[in-house]
Amino acid sequence: MAENDNFFEKVYEVAGQIPYGRVTSYGAIAKYLGAARSARMVGWAMNGAGNMEDVPAHRVVNKAGLLTGKHHFKGTNLMQQLLESEGIKVKANQIQDLDRYFWDPWKELGESD
Repeated sequence: MAENDNFFEKVYEVAGQIPYGRVTSYGAIAKYLGAARSARMVGWAMNGAGNMEDVPAHRVVNKAGLLTGKHHFKGTNLMQQLLESEGIKVKANQIQDLDRYFWDPWKELGESD
């Protein structure tokens, strides 16, 4: 379990650096952390991050831009509302023009330790 806790902390550290008005994917975080096949584990980490003030969990979506984690936020549309308040367009639970808003930690932060 401690290994998962350490991984989750790394996920939260990366997610905490996603800029306002940008989004990334579970897979992009996993790849950055050297665990490219662990997108689902990043999702599990983000499940518990919806209430953490320093982790903008609403900015993490699936690779197609779907708001797959929205049910982990209080209120049915809170994730969408948070994204739209940052200027991100969402329609039918999906980020519109994902390439425009996508933030790739690999490119933006360089190599992970």
